[in-house]
Amino acid sequence: MLEKLVDDVTRAIERALAEQPAPLSAREIGRVTSVAKGVARVQGLPRVRAEELVHFATGVPGLVFNLDPDEVGVVLLGPDTSLQAGAEVRRSGRVLDVPVGPHLLGRVVDGNGRPLDEAGSIPGVQRLPVERAAPAILARSPVRVPLHTGVKIIDALVPIGRGQRQLILGDRQTGKTALAVDTIINQRDKNVVCVYCAIGQRGSAVARVIESLRAHDALAHSVVVVAGGEESPGAKFIAPYAATTMAEYFRDQGRDVLIVYDDLTHHAQAYRELSLLLRRPPGREAFPGDIFYVHSRLLERSTQLRAENGGGSLTALPIIETEAQNLSAFIPTNLISITDGQIYLSPKLYRKGLLPAIDVGRSISRVGGHAQLPAYRTVVRDLRLAYSQFEELEIFSRFGTRLDDATRRAIERGHRVREVLKQGERQALRTCEQIAVLLALNNGLFDDLGIDEIADAELAIRAAVTSDMEDQCQRMENGEQLAEVDQNVMLTAMRRILKSRRNGHSEG
Repeated sequence: MLEKLVDDVTRAIERALAEQPAPLSAREIGRVTSVAKGVARVQGLPRVRAEELVHFATGVPGLVFNLDPDEVGVVLLGPDTSLQAGAEVRRSGRVLDVPVGPHLLGRVVDGNGRPLDEAGSIPGVQRLPVERAAPAILARSPVRVPLHTGVKIIDALVPIGRGQRQLILGDRQTGKTALAVDTIINQRDKNVVCVYCAIGQRGSAVARVIESLRAHDALAHSVVVVAGGEESPGAKFIAPYAATTMAEYFRDQGRDVLIVYDDLTHHAQAYRELSLLLRRPPGREAFPGDIFYVHSRLLERSTQLRAENGGGSLTALPIIETEAQNLSAFIPTNLISITDGQIYLSPKLYRKGLLPAIDVGRSISRVGGHAQLPAYRTVVRDLRLAYSQFEELEIFSRFGTRLDDATRRAIERGHRVREVLKQGERQALRTCEQIAVLLALNNGLFDDLGIDEIADAELAIRAAVTSDMEDQCQRMENGEQLAEVDQNVMLTAMRRILKSRRNGHSEG
């Protein structure tokens, strides 16, 4: 009886196995030979490919970086505290990818697309590779649409167009991040998706940025990608590429996207650290020879696409930190040559309280002027040159030289230009407000005012423009030329406002 039962069970198992045969699959399993900070050397993966994703037995993912004859250099994308020599490594058969889609809007994620904001998992199922080819030259269109930052000195003198790559650089603590965050906040009602990528930043600094975006209702149209200063160098290295892939999803849908890399100095340092650990030959300042290619293949992905290719745009604002105002260092010169212009923030201006501390003489936009609204070109035609001349005259006047009347008037006008271009943090202005104030400045409406009276006069002009001149505002913001009739109407109203304020003060 027992033997019959055993035979029945055996036949049942054999029948089940015959009906559902287990598939056989070949797997390559390697072994870790050594571990350093952020990297591991692996043997036993003869068919592994460059930039392939591998998994360690500890659960840490890795990115294949070096393909040497006897071993593979792998960059760790997570903590390496529990990884030891002898641990198993398995191929994944795919390149590193990240989730993309509209579900990322309003979320804070890491470079692997994992949520960091405790708001639950991300429901999107589509994934795209982190490394993607830049659009072909024939798929690109000239930059013709402005990207307004809401900052007077940028929109007027260093304009940015959609699809442009505009570098922001300066010494530490000069307001680089604040400028980029203000630009993101100003896009909240302009149908522009924003991606903020923090690379090597302190957790407290990233938390302040997220809180600012949330407080100004800008987080809903933004994605925040974080690779903090405490993360592995591999996580810092892939973060900007992952953020760009997330941004490209929206660009390929025909939308306009703004991405901020904060900052690429830390990214370059992370790449240098990985390269030295994997014994790649060092070059200038110990950076590997391909550091230029690392950043160029990242920034070349930002462009304006032609209408037949979707018509979307990806505008990049990379940030880098200089040391002692040295613009000729290796990384700054690389990025200046890759990008379409730069905005330089001067520590001297910052210490004087002239915020934003943008040095107009060292800042330039090689593309954005073609995208600037016609109304801007009307009012800022000679402003940049006049301001640069004022700065030279101001330095010259410090030597106590006797000045003629024309020079003295130029210096007095320059002081008022500098005062008008000052703007507080998180105080973005509409296009028509900026143009009205600059129009008043060019026509000498502030010449009779004291320096300490200009801020109040500007505030009164801006309030009048937005409340009483909406027709002119709409025409200017729709890209129409600022007609002479509209100029006269605005100037008459602004003179009346300033005269009433002056009379009110004199009566008081």
